Amino acid sequence: MKLFFVSLGCDKNLVDSEKMLALLAAHEIEITQEPEDAEIIIVNTCGFIQDAKEESIETVIEMADYKKAGKCISLIMTGCLAQRYAEEIQQEIPEVDAVVGTTAYDQIFEVVMESLQGNRGCTLADLDYIPKNLTNRIHTSSGYSAYLKIAEGCDKHCTYCIIPRLRGHYRSIPMEELLMEARQLAEDGTKELIVIAQETTVYGTDIYGHKALPELLKKLCCIDGIEWIRILYCYPEEITEELLQTIKEEPKICHYLDLPIQHCNDEILKRMGRKTNQSDLRQKIARIREVIPDITLRTTLISGFPGETEEQHEECVNFVSEMRFERLGVFPYSPEEGTPAAEYEDQVEEEVKHRWADEIMESEQNVIFSQNETLIGRRLQVLVDGFLPEEGVYVGRTYRDAPDIDGCLFFEAPYEIVSGTMLTVCVTDARGYDLIGEICSEEDE
Repeated sequence: MKLFFVSLGCDKNLVDSEKMLALLAAHEIEITQEPEDAEIIIVNTCGFIQDAKEESIETVIEMADYKKAGKCISLIMTGCLAQRYAEEIQQEIPEVDAVVGTTAYDQIFEVVMESLQGNRGCTLADLDYIPKNLTNRIHTSSGYSAYLKIAEGCDKHCTYCIIPRLRGHYRSIPMEELLMEARQLAEDGTKELIVIAQETTVYGTDIYGHKALPELLKKLCCIDGIEWIRILYCYPEEITEELLQTIKEEPKICHYLDLPIQHCNDEILKRMGRKTNQSDLRQKIARIREVIPDITLRTTLISGFPGETEEQHEECVNFVSEMRFERLGVFPYSPEEGTPAAEYEDQVEEEVKHRWADEIMESEQNVIFSQNETLIGRRLQVLVDGFLPEEGVYVGRTYRDAPDIDGCLFFEAPYEIVSGTMLTVCVTDARGYDLIGEICSEEDE
């Protein structure tokens, strides 16, 4: 049997997809890149915001056509949208043979077998269940960069976020399982390990009774083959001095920290259900940069949250300009069914939300462009991501750049370089969000 798999949404969803692929491949199900050749099609969906939900539904409908014109016998929906609307999907999309919830993906083979026998069904597990000992993965991207999901769910309950209802309470994955998975990734050629969860900073509090992320990071640093460790999704109020010192002292850990703050205005932060304020944010950012002067800080913001005023938006624009985040993303607020914020009466008009997002990015653009200019002449370690034959240049990333969301460094080379190679590049120019460079010669060493 042949399987075509579509993974949508976040990197945490991608990890689930790679584990499902490994489970199915272990039963000799062949993976194909051509949906028209597949007897089985699985779409791992996202249900976080409206745009993601629409993309998921459109993809499922597109795949449903292969049940009419292709070899497809079984069409299965998994992931967040499947969890959220399991009953509605079964009623309204008859082409879907099975629905699998976010905590039931370890049953994917049994679901596939049932659906191939003509049995439609819905498989949902307790939201606080966590699949055990699923350490095998089939890489869907490069392989030399891989995500390590260290926890499931979230306990923060921000007023705009549906994740706790889709993924359950925060549950840390036992350290021994994570180390086993990371060693396997290293054996498979992974050089950059990207540590993720809905929130990484409180890892271990539920099973060890304390924040165990620093301990986990130190053990990951001992794994041969891993050269970079990058940490995403750190809530600023949960960042400890121990974590900062670990990042500073361990040479494998990239001086890169992702801390999604969402806004800076105290009133908006309170309405969002965030557990911080602007004064605390300023102090935390200052302390991070004091301990790790060359840190790259990335954040995300929401524009047009219900009740936000023009003055509060301007405060955010000025905050971005003043804090000089090295990386930043901004998203117009999306009211999500079932969240408190969606019921707030003072919703902001769509046009205003998008205009405010553009103004924040314009402020951040000036910061990034000027910072990139200061890197000209620097020697930076680069992880090579590939070759662009049309331009005749290689593309890579520095420690300052996470895959798929940040900038790149482009350089020429007089010899062929394999993707996943790490080398030193001299920065010769800055062009917007990206850098231009050349491989350092021995004289540059």
